Amino acid sequence: MTEWMNNEILGITIGRYATALGIVLAAFIAKKIFAFFFTRAIVPLAQKSRQELDDRFLACLHKPLEFLIFLIGLFVAVEFLQLPVEPFDLKKFASALLKALFILDIAWFFFNMVDMVDHYLNQWASRTESALDDHLAPLVRKTLRIFIVIMAGLMAIQSFGYPVTGVLASLGIGGLAFALAAKDTVSNIFGSLMIIFDRPFHIGDWIKAGDMEGTVEEIGFRSTKIRTFAKTLISVPNNVIANMALDNFSRMPKRRIRLTVGVTYDTSPSQMREAVEKIRDLLKNHPAIDQEFFLVNFTDFGASSLDIMIYCFTTTTVWGEYLDAREDVCLKIMDTLEALGLEIAFPSTTVYIRKDDPETAAAIPGKS
Repeated sequence: MTEWMNNEILGITIGRYATALGIVLAAFIAKKIFAFFFTRAIVPLAQKSRQELDDRFLACLHKPLEFLIFLIGLFVAVEFLQLPVEPFDLKKFASALLKALFILDIAWFFFNMVDMVDHYLNQWASRTESALDDHLAPLVRKTLRIFIVIMAGLMAIQSFGYPVTGVLASLGIGGLAFALAAKDTVSNIFGSLMIIFDRPFHIGDWIKAGDMEGTVEEIGFRSTKIRTFAKTLISVPNNVIANMALDNFSRMPKRRIRLTVGVTYDTSPSQMREAVEKIRDLLKNHPAIDQEFFLVNFTDFGASSLDIMIYCFTTTTVWGEYLDAREDVCLKIMDTLEALGLEIAFPSTTVYIRKDDPETAAAIPGKS
């Protein structure tokens, strides 16, 4: 038996092969024992805590850590075999292979960690009104995973002694060509990110940007859709709307009423003072008018009227309620002026005809 164990295959004794195989089996058993201990002891202990973070972290770590234990066994077995370097350097190849497997194992852990990042991104997105960040979470997840896979592959290739500089240069040239071809798409995506983080508007907001005015109906990665008050649908690229000056009427805390009421020129100063005072009292006691600030003043001698400026705000920002309040204010102003015997002026022209006496007209040439 001893003589048979000393027989060599490829320069390695059968005894060493048997010992290496035993080490691999021991590593496999150790992996199973660790998995049992991990699921029966460590995981239940973490579940007792109130934090969800440790549970998700252990779930990401579980399988890569099991594989790491098995890799340690493989490393010990390869070292014990003492692989030959002639005519082919098996020792270097085995070392590079183990290094590549170790890199892939680390990448496996980070690949799993992306799920944890995705979970918290989805939680953040669910607390917002916009649907755009709901689409952002899957995009971030896919981008991170693609990045991890590419970097792990390049590092694994490099572990075998192959230079990756040429590959990276090719990727750089290809990436430049792709970026030039898809620059509008990329700029729209960055515009979407600006909308997500700045939050100038939400779905349902009434906005005005340039000549466009309406209600935001949808916010996508490429464009924002605005439903106009004529019921047409405008699709605006996000890179365009992100760089426009934008009025968000839905963010108004209150709505403004600005009126100019003109009364006729036969109004006396005392009547004007009384009219201004009565209108001020009207606004002061109106339930729909904000009492923080309002103005009523006789301001101008107009072309056909004496002008009273009324400047105030409604407590509501709802369009229909605002119109009701504005209508009520206008009607009560009319009642106030009527009670004072004043008339609202309208554009008019008064023509004065002067009749000269006959003696004066005769003295002027061309007059008779």
